Amino acid sequence: MHHQIQAQEMDLPYKEIPAYPSDYSSGNLVSRMIDGLGYRYYWATEGLTEKDLKYKPSEDGRTILETLEHIHVMSNNILLAPDAKPYEIPKNPPKYSYEELRALTLQNIKAATLKILGKSSQEMEGFKVVFKQGDRTSEFPYWNMINGMISDCIHHTGQIVLMRRASGNPQNPNVNVFLGKTRD
Repeated sequence: MHHQIQAQEMDLPYKEIPAYPSDYSSGNLVSRMIDGLGYRYYWATEGLTEKDLKYKPSEDGRTILETLEHIHVMSNNILLAPDAKPYEIPKNPPKYSYEELRALTLQNIKAATLKILGKSSQEMEGFKVVFKQGDRTSEFPYWNMINGMISDCIHHTGQIVLMRRASGNPQNPNVNVFLGKTRD
């Protein structure tokens, strides 16, 4: 089983940040922000233990696992917004394992960035953040995605880095978010 997880980890996106786009168009800039999130998330969540997943900084704080679940929900929004499709919170949300949450979140992030890469500002006008609860639907411009879910996911990924350090399992010290590469 442990060997299978390692093999699966090889297939996950964002072990490195992808090469940067050819120009600074609107879609490329946002795509790069999301790629930065993907790289940070990959390494913040790499090699977490059962002890780490249960760690929480205070009585009323989230555990690392609950933080992973929260980021996963937001990654669904990030993925659906380029198509202006609603994210509907399931009545009975599935419970995923750490490995499943990590893989699904990284795959959502990668799929979202590919939808945004190369898009013009005019094309991005059609992107919408859409929430659906029962019969109620609310819609927001993509601006809210940038200062909302994308920034929030980066924020929470930083919390995971801090919590795992406090739990006794710090992130790989060779991670270089500036270069988007990790020394072996």
